[in-house]
Amino acid sequence: MTNSQLVPTMGVETERRLWRKISFRIMPIIGLAFVVSYVDRANLGYVAKSMSADLGLTATAFGLAGSLFFIGYILMEVPSNMMLQRFGARVWISRIIISWGLVTVVTGFIESTTQLLIARIVLGIAEAGLSAGIILYLTYWYPKRARAWAMSTFFLMIPIGSIVGSPMAATLLTWGQGLLGIAGWRSLFIVEGALTIVIGIVVLAFLPDGPSKAKWLSSEERAFLEASLEAERVEHTAHGALTGVRQALTSGRIWALASAFFAVVFGLYPLAFFLPTMIDTLNNTFGAKPGDVSGVLLAAIPYYVALLAMIVWGRVGARRSAVFATTVPMVIGVIGLVSATLAQNGALFIVAVCVSVAGMYSAFAQFWRIPAIALSGAGAAAGIALINSVSNTSGLVGPYITGLIKDQTGSYTLALLLIAAVMIVGIVILLTVGRRAEKVGDNSYLAEKKANT
Repeated sequence: MTNSQLVPTMGVETERRLWRKISFRIMPIIGLAFVVSYVDRANLGYVAKSMSADLGLTATAFGLAGSLFFIGYILMEVPSNMMLQRFGARVWISRIIISWGLVTVVTGFIESTTQLLIARIVLGIAEAGLSAGIILYLTYWYPKRARAWAMSTFFLMIPIGSIVGSPMAATLLTWGQGLLGIAGWRSLFIVEGALTIVIGIVVLAFLPDGPSKAKWLSSEERAFLEASLEAERVEHTAHGALTGVRQALTSGRIWALASAFFAVVFGLYPLAFFLPTMIDTLNNTFGAKPGDVSGVLLAAIPYYVALLAMIVWGRVGARRSAVFATTVPMVIGVIGLVSATLAQNGALFIVAVCVSVAGMYSAFAQFWRIPAIALSGAGAAAGIALINSVSNTSGLVGPYITGLIKDQTGSYTLALLLIAAVMIVGIVILLTVGRRAEKVGDNSYLAEKKANT
């Protein structure tokens, strides 16, 4: 008897109701945590001009401040995911959120460039493990047949974070001094940090560690879910999935996937930090005068487009292979970046960036279907963290290189072309190594199909 035959049966419509029930219970909580994480990461870009003026930051120094966040983040990513497995998702994820909320509040009181750089390093250490931890957490709930939809739905929170963050930042930059009696950029850090702490407390109170701790699941639902996930883990292991920590950390396949994901996200952080400033360097758009608030509000437009694109592509991509669903939007992202370098005014530039950001974020969501197939158990905890850690070196080097190129050339053109070139390399890796990794899941699916016929 095969593992697939040991799974309790459940009707198609009943199973769909189960996925909806789970999503309704956990997605709002982890989604809210993810939104505030991206709001907190992007807020440095929102306050670029006013903070730089107050602290005397050059574009290179500002880019360095954006990059230093990722030193601690990268170093602590794998240990954090291993701690999540030991202490449970609820306790560990809430610890992460509350820690970085406190650091964000403190950032609102810095008085020098050195203090800013230190705060960014500490913030990275505090926030390390959130993304990888939540991705691992989703594998506790959704088997492969439901995971494409779940990942696509969850990663909608990234553009939502930018959409929410932009008007919040514009409001606090405009009214923060009058409301709190301090500079607008300081009020932004303090208010968003306090909000983050509150959300961390919500996670601690309401997020279950996994299906076995979810009191709102019936005994039949819990048995079906746990048996389905266990059968899938056994099938994937039998067909080459990596299960051990050392095995995952030393696998050339996983390092190649990490390099590919580096390419997927390489452009996201430079755009998050510098897009408002990029817009202000072009001629006035829609009659708006250059400045912090107008640039921040216009910079939100690409994320509305990305949100729509992720919803549409999530439905289309779920019916195609994970590699196909990742590489197609990456190609679109490259086209958008190259087009942005040719734009001669703000309106055309924003249109091109909309295309690029939509492609990047759509690829981001689809990519995580591949590691979830190629990894299992402790190997999944370590491998997912490794991939996310390597990819986050893009946040370390991307903003710094972008600021350096701007200071040296007076333009962002070469930086955008560099991002496009890195993405092309990532496409090549996915079409070779990525496709081989994906065959682990293909073999498991064929084995299960054969056993059921």
